[in-house]
Amino acid sequence: MEPLALLRVTMGLALLLCFAACTESRNFATQDDQDIGNSGTAARATWCIAKPSTDVEKLYHNIDYSCGQAGIDCRAIQPGGSCFRPDNAVSHASVAMNLFYKATGKHPWDCHFNGTGLVVFQNPSVGGCEYAV
Repeated sequence: MEPLALLRVTMGLALLLCFAACTESRNFATQDDQDIGNSGTAARATWCIAKPSTDVEKLYHNIDYSCGQAGIDCRAIQPGGSCFRPDNAVSHASVAMNLFYKATGKHPWDCHFNGTGLVVFQNPSVGGCEYAV
């Protein structure tokens, strides 16, 4: 795929995810809004995803960082893996960041990634790509 076509696909996905975030804002939380563990109420399922507006270079850094941690298995985003498609930085980073988030305790700060992560309350799994809870 040509670089310009890849950029168009990536930007299209980013816009779609951004639109979903805007229209379903009640399902998203900021890092400052969350303290589920200390709220005295039942914990809700949460996932960590990449902010769609994040620079591609930062997303690849998040993938490298997350997948480089002990105990985190990123084979799902490798070619042939269950989360390889769609083949773009936002999708791959979201899977890797969620694996890190889950492995480190699912605290809001485990999804910060220098301001490039979002904690969500709606399962981001798509097709055969199951995000760990």
